[in-house]
Amino acid sequence: MAETLTLPRPDDFHLHLRDGAMLAAVVPHTARDFARALVMPNLVPPVVTGADAAAYRARILAALPAGSDFRPLMTLYLTEATDAEDVVAAHAAGIVQAVKLYPAGATTNSASGVREIARVEGVLGRMAEAGVPLCIHGEVTDPEVDIFDREAVFIERVLEPLRRRVPGLRVVLEHVTTAEGVAYVRSGGAGIAGTITAHHLVLNRNHLLAGGIRPHYYCLPVAKREHHRRALVAAATSGAACFFLGTDSAPHLDAAKLAPCGCAGCFTAPVAMALLAHVFEAEGALGHLEAFACRNGAAFYGLPANRGTITLRRGPSPLPGPASVLTPEGAVTVFDPGFVPGWHVAEVNP
Repeated sequence: MAETLTLPRPDDFHLHLRDGAMLAAVVPHTARDFARALVMPNLVPPVVTGADAAAYRARILAALPAGSDFRPLMTLYLTEATDAEDVVAAHAAGIVQAVKLYPAGATTNSASGVREIARVEGVLGRMAEAGVPLCIHGEVTDPEVDIFDREAVFIERVLEPLRRRVPGLRVVLEHVTTAEGVAYVRSGGAGIAGTITAHHLVLNRNHLLAGGIRPHYYCLPVAKREHHRRALVAAATSGAACFFLGTDSAPHLDAAKLAPCGCAGCFTAPVAMALLAHVFEAEGALGHLEAFACRNGAAFYGLPANRGTITLRRGPSPLPGPASVLTPEGAVTVFDPGFVPGWHVAEVNP
């Protein structure tokens, strides 16, 4: 049994870095392991234009540790006032990789998101013509829909009708959490892919709620029943080209996570690769980890595989990572799965 596993440097195709002091505190943890990451635009105010994205990218690069080769891939926040030509121009210029659709009110900083999908179909049609991918937070926000059913209802009510009306649109259903989501991505053809997070591969809703509420396991979309988690594990470890890693690592100050109305998000960046190796080995699928974390996402976005390497070593880390990351405003707790991963990152070569 091999004691090490060497892969191309991985990519994270769904990442939150925030801004300011939080950005400076958390970006080194992604830049250590990952060569590239697709950075979400839900700042306050959001990143809505090509000029906004270029400015945010500059702030990320300025916050990187000295000598880092990490490359942020930028996204634009879709609003009902988005200028289609600005989107297309920013994509053509290499400023942005994709556009993000947040249903208004679905998650953190989504108040500026889309309320009526019909109001943005003109932009989406122009994106389809220009080959600009659309990343989707796939949940309805109808208060009559149970929070555990929001993803499945979104696919039925919104996503499938939208893809029929705009057939050339390339779509990423982000942070898939249900068996229905997995089945939809599998059967959707070359124009759709799905990202899966590390934390949804190890959590079900019992971990969040049984024996007491665990705020640091609360995320959106919320963790589902065990049979949904098993469907996600099967999809991620299958090697299927339509599934790839998007950690949705989402840092929040502990004071915000532990508040009476706590924020949604799991800060997994420091431990994501160790968790993945643990899960893939448990499934007898370490041979498919490279496809999931290093190749499938790059292929979907038309990017070359990274040239550097990352080496994971069997066994717990001899130098355990911090339980939290400190910022000037307070601590951010690192995701703890409740077990010691059976692998750790031993070496990264750019």
